[in-house]
Amino acid sequence: MFELIRHDVCFPLYLEVDEIYNLACPASPIHYQHDPVQTTKTSVHGAINMLGLAKRVKAKIFQASTSEVYGDPSIHPQVESYWGNVNPIGPRSCYDEGKRCAETLFFDYYRQHNLNIKVARIFNTYGPRMHPNDGRVVSNFIVQALLGENITIYGDGKQTRSFCYVDDMVEAFVRLMYTEHGFTGPMNLGNPNEFTMLELAELTLELTNSNSKIIHQDLPMDDPKQRQPDISLAKEKIDWEPKTQLKEGLQKTINYFNGLLKSKNVE
Repeated sequence: MFELIRHDVCFPLYLEVDEIYNLACPASPIHYQHDPVQTTKTSVHGAINMLGLAKRVKAKIFQASTSEVYGDPSIHPQVESYWGNVNPIGPRSCYDEGKRCAETLFFDYYRQHNLNIKVARIFNTYGPRMHPNDGRVVSNFIVQALLGENITIYGDGKQTRSFCYVDDMVEAFVRLMYTEHGFTGPMNLGNPNEFTMLELAELTLELTNSNSKIIHQDLPMDDPKQRQPDISLAKEKIDWEPKTQLKEGLQKTINYFNGLLKSKNVE
């Protein structure tokens, strides 16, 4: 049986469950900066409430943390032992520090209550069913290319990201959740293949056969220059690494958005 409940994790939830996957929080800068106070509440109050639920019903609980806990990293690629380089008072800090605080809460519940926690640090994930106005780079580039609009690159386009297809990421979630009690993470989950924003834009143009032009705008404050996960721990502990290469995953995502935009035009 499947039951869908609409609930704000900033308030306690009373259910009988065996497993909890806490993925609550907007992940796109456009959305999480729209209401930064609520973003922090979602990460921190949400973690407290979901941890409280897990403690009450003795459930194992998974925390979707983020590569943003590393901030603008001074080591590359990023390993789980790296403490990060985060601006605690910048416009992105509601998300970065909210997720860092959530990790603190998870590990305190583990140490204090022996809760069965699993913490994943997720690197850029993409795929079908993303919202057209998601605001992150993959959906932005695809929608702009399909509509024939200028593709917007912030800065010189040499900053890098590592893109993991959603199917690979979900598989990693499940594998991590089923590790033994006492293995907590944090564990990096992402695709270690690193691409510049220019490379992503050019590949998007190629796969969409678009005539869109690439334009440049100012780089936002605290935007990380490099992002690449070291996934040695995931390979060792859950026998996982991504199978979907960027070109294949991007084509599937383009096909989805193409169908979505065409259906909206029909309507």
